[in-house]
Amino acid sequence: MATSSKQKKRISEILERLDAEYGTDLFCYLDYVEPYQLLISTILSAQCTDKRVNEVTRDLYVKYPTLQSFADADLSELEQDIRSTGFYHNKAKNVIACAQKLISDFGGDVPSDIDELTSLAGVGRKTANVIRGNIYGIPSVVVDTHVKRITRKLGLTVSEDPVVIEQDLMKVLPEDHWILWNLDIITLGRTICKAQSPNCAECFLRDLCPSAR
Repeated sequence: MATSSKQKKRISEILERLDAEYGTDLFCYLDYVEPYQLLISTILSAQCTDKRVNEVTRDLYVKYPTLQSFADADLSELEQDIRSTGFYHNKAKNVIACAQKLISDFGGDVPSDIDELTSLAGVGRKTANVIRGNIYGIPSVVVDTHVKRITRKLGLTVSEDPVVIEQDLMKVLPEDHWILWNLDIITLGRTICKAQSPNCAECFLRDLCPSAR
């Protein structure tokens, strides 16, 4: 989508207000120590809150202290360990397969290449970009449900396709805000621009948002 000078100015103002409200420090909502743990946590976060994932992984990473221990995990037992994150049958299968491939194909290291990352079980572009941004500091746009919804509300994309939204955002956002966009929009979506009850009257972006009531 083409970006007019008026649109560029509006986007710049949106970013300035987000920076003022939330700061520019990079952080991760998921708790982890090792890169593979962030990969597993992100797999578990599909259709689940970060808070719930962190509660589960607090004990999970004690019970399974190494990547090899996940590769060797009993499927049925791991399913029960992660049951509360939802979709636990597929998630457990993917975690084990992902751990096994990391060991067999990548020497136990989490790759930075997006094609190599997405070759892992349970890893799509969203998860791959979480790893690239948080582990390797590679500017990446992560499109989750909050980013998809609010980016559309702000008129920065008209697409429903996360891959297209990612590309649209890369065209209009400066690289130093690619990772920040996800962090800021998640916070905005959880506190003000909630899916079921957006509080437009209290939103600091309301005069810049075409969808504001």
